[in-house]
Amino acid sequence: MALSKLLLASLLASVLLFHLLDAAQPANTETQGSLVQHIDCNGACTARCRLSSRPNLCHRACGTCCRRCNCVPPGTAGNHEVCPCYASLTTHGGKRKCP
Repeated sequence: MALSKLLLASLLASVLLFHLLDAAQPANTETQGSLVQHIDCNGACTARCRLSSRPNLCHRACGTCCRRCNCVPPGTAGNHEVCPCYASLTTHGGKRKCP
């Protein structure tokens, strides 16, 4: 009888422990997600597209790429190696999507 009470008490304690650990885990992931810094895509794309012959098209494509990758290469052209995600996005035709 004492053994069954001990077994029941340990089972209850372990369930309670797992419940407490599971409840604490989402709070931890929320704080980690808030540490990611998002860049100002509008400002970065304005600088990137300032010499473009088609600034509206450039700014729209750059904004899409920036939101997906959270990165815009420096300068007005090139430097794709700085942002591998930005450089890897392509159109259906296989051309680079991001200016």
